[in-house]
Amino acid sequence: MKASAIFHTEPGKSECREIGLAAPKEDEVLIESICSAISPGTESMIYRGHMPSGMRGDSVIPSLAGDLVYPFRYGYAVVGRIIECGSAVDPNWAGRMVFVFHPHQNRLVVPIRECLAIPEELSVDDALFLPNMEAALNFVMDADPVFGSRVIIFGLGVVGLLTGWLLHKFPLDRLIAADPLDYRRKRGSDFGLSILIDPLDEKQWQSLLKELFDDQGCGGVDIAFELSGNMQTLNQAIEATGFSGTIVSGSWYGTQNRRLDLGGHFHRRRINIVSSQVSTIHPRLGGRWTKQRRIDLAWKMIRDMRPASLISHRFSPRDCDRAFQVASQRLENALQVIFEYS
Repeated sequence: MKASAIFHTEPGKSECREIGLAAPKEDEVLIESICSAISPGTESMIYRGHMPSGMRGDSVIPSLAGDLVYPFRYGYAVVGRIIECGSAVDPNWAGRMVFVFHPHQNRLVVPIRECLAIPEELSVDDALFLPNMEAALNFVMDADPVFGSRVIIFGLGVVGLLTGWLLHKFPLDRLIAADPLDYRRKRGSDFGLSILIDPLDEKQWQSLLKELFDDQGCGGVDIAFELSGNMQTLNQAIEATGFSGTIVSGSWYGTQNRRLDLGGHFHRRRINIVSSQVSTIHPRLGGRWTKQRRIDLAWKMIRDMRPASLISHRFSPRDCDRAFQVASQRLENALQVIFEYS
């Protein structure tokens, strides 16, 4: 049996290749893919070749285990229909719509334990946002906002927009969103964010700082989320964060190497910088929260939000190079770029 899979062949280059696919074992299923989503941050960085040397995939996702050495497959958001079940799999799975953390591929053979049943009321397009919503939940859970918190989000890509939507549900004193792209700020407004600024506009930025801090330098935000993918933005997060405040860094910076200003506000204000990554759960929550509990909550939030409207571009896998260019260079007001397999 054959399948068509997308490979990264060199920096800035991808192509669709035919691969062999074994028949399902007793505990496995064959899935016919309907669509898959490009991760706007991680996959764009990988497409540009900005992975650290010797970087491994993701040991938590079996299909991404191993070294990222060209040519390699990547991706972790596939939605499809189960068309064949192994002998030990409950036959009621046949025909079910499922989500799988798996690279872009038109057919998959995976253990049934890796399949997540999609709630019947959700569209396949909505279901593609499961990893993004889970990541957004993870950022908020790591930040642990309290009643009346002042919060700023840097970066209104897909994950930033979902994070902003979640935070909009909290009784915050202030929720500020910063992104240099006008069309992203417009989408933020659509999702309930009312204080939106261009962080590269010096006049807007200084006006915000004047509003946040008094003449003695007291004030600032309690929590800053750095979700822009730009390491330099951490300096602005430090500038905006108040005494003993927290910066949640959800970006993967890869090979970026930017100068961080840790000699001024960072030191005096006792600012905390927290790395937030969705593959694990904060130890503070580990005794009560499991991966499945967080997935269940992510499905619920997707039902409430219906994020499918964030899909801006649809491509055939044959046009994968163009799809990655649009996603990584933010062409044509790109937000979420997906592949369709039919």
